[in-house]
Amino acid sequence: MGEHMEEQPERPAEPMRKKDAVPGVRVSDRERDAVVTHLAVALTEGRLDPYEHAERVEAALAARTADELAVLTSDLPAPRPSSEERKRKELAEWYAEWRAWLGGLVIMSAIWGVSGLRDGDYGFYWPVTPLAIWAAVLVASALRPGGKKDDDTA
Repeated sequence: MGEHMEEQPERPAEPMRKKDAVPGVRVSDRERDAVVTHLAVALTEGRLDPYEHAERVEAALAARTADELAVLTSDLPAPRPSSEERKRKELAEWYAEWRAWLGGLVIMSAIWGVSGLRDGDYGFYWPVTPLAIWAAVLVASALRPGGKKDDDTA
């Protein structure tokens, strides 16, 4: 049965939170490892003492269900995303803005085309003005220095 299973990509799992836990659902090694990593971060931040950290890690490695695992991190804040994860998210948002711009281009051009066809005169291509302003704002937002909202290098 295991020979036909596709291998999962290597990426860290999110640590199990109490609100995400489904009682009785068994957890994977990857989910246990994510909780152990979260506990290690809490130890380095001083949120856990070494004794409590060791107890929780032992409980995490022995956990069988999601609710057992979620209890171990329920009193800890969610881990902050890494700078690489933040950059990837910002880039994805920027690409999404450009897709919206492209959708605006299509819609405004269609309105201009239908109006020109109806009137028999295409005249000035008016969509160029709002599209140019929108594009300038997108480019400026990408080039602005120090535009980080939650920089953890302070």
